[in-house]
Amino acid sequence: MGLFDEIKKKLSNEFIDIIESLQTTNDTIVHRFERYQNEIKNNAKLIVREGQVAVFINEGQLADVFIPGTYTLNTQNLPLLTTLKGWKYGFDSPFKAEVYFVSTRLFTDEKWGTKNAIILNDERFGFTEIRAFGTYNFRIQDAGKFVINVVGTDGNFTNYEINEHLKSLIVTRFTDTVGEAKLPIELYAANTSELSEACQEVMQPEFGRVGIELEKFYIENVSMPEELKKEIFEYSRLDKLDMAKLTQFKTAKAIEEAAKNEGGTAGAGMGMGMGFVLAQQMGGMMNPQMGQAPPMQTQAFPPPIPTQTMYHYAVNGAQIGPVTVDKLKELFANRTINKDSLIWKQGMATWSALQEIEELKAFLGGNTPPPLPQ
Repeated sequence: MGLFDEIKKKLSNEFIDIIESLQTTNDTIVHRFERYQNEIKNNAKLIVREGQVAVFINEGQLADVFIPGTYTLNTQNLPLLTTLKGWKYGFDSPFKAEVYFVSTRLFTDEKWGTKNAIILNDERFGFTEIRAFGTYNFRIQDAGKFVINVVGTDGNFTNYEINEHLKSLIVTRFTDTVGEAKLPIELYAANTSELSEACQEVMQPEFGRVGIELEKFYIENVSMPEELKKEIFEYSRLDKLDMAKLTQFKTAKAIEEAAKNEGGTAGAGMGMGMGFVLAQQMGGMMNPQMGQAPPMQTQAFPPPIPTQTMYHYAVNGAQIGPVTVDKLKELFANRTINKDSLIWKQGMATWSALQEIEELKAFLGGNTPPPLPQ
């Protein structure tokens, strides 16, 4: 045996390996502990810090998982690996295994968004498009499952690598959730909190299959085309406004716009035509049973009530009235007034005797025919 072999043997007996990870980068999720040919000495010391989990992999198979703490690696602390290796009465140093340190801290403010518009079928507006974006928080819940199903043999796995997979999963489940919700289109933007919670509940089982916990899911904004926004705003006002006033306003706006575009009398005429069509359409909305505007009435208002002539009369130098012609006739019949009593009505310049007022001469009898012509 040479001098170098002696030194190597002596060192192997005096020193115990220490297995630990001091990775401090915020984006690292999994870091593989690098050893020459992955050889670990018997009774090596394993140090797992807070916020970490150590996972032992043997020839592609999950072996032992260690939570935060300090461990001496032997057959007692490596029960699964001992079984996989077939150790019955201890083992000889060194042995081979891959050790992955998995971060269990919370990864926050991860971005997601819909690359393409989501098409929805709304009962009032037909097929419409919406887009959405937001953030989510996650942590590794089952380190062994995550290493086996996602990391594989990657020696330094970052959140950027997993985010690409998670974003696709989120958009797929988000699309399914909003499609099944069947909400009125304007309520998606107004109920982001409730929709976020529903999406998180749907997505969590998918995350859990690869050992990830979706700690929080946020929808920050749901957007739609500007034309649809304007249409929704106007639709929402219909129950708030007086329909007749709204029709007048629309008609006036149509006339104004037509006049700007065409100019002069022709533009105004076109605007009036558009206004009449719009008025009929709005009238149809007000009459849902028929689906069309009611026929125009030739006379919208009754004729005015005729006014009755009122009279004033004088008795013993006192002015009395006004009274109707029937009351005046009654006064004449009971001799309160006579043919010489002074009478006045609106339009007369002065008071006149009753017998001189044409419409009151009937009080005097009127049975004598007029004189024959000469």
